[in-house]
Amino acid sequence: MDTHEIMVNLVKFYYGFGCYTNDNVAYFVRCNSINATDYKTITGQDYPVSQTV
Repeated sequence: MDTHEIMVNLVKFYYGFGCYTNDNVAYFVRCNSINATDYKTITGQDYPVSQTV
């Protein structure tokens, strides 16, 4: 299991428990810890274009 996969699993876990919001998940995309596809998998929504830096 690589670092990316670990991050996706951690973010998904905390999102599922309500600890993270969509904005929190978007932060991980902006930090390149996960990608926009992962964002959609976790939140069920497309990554907002306005979130890009």
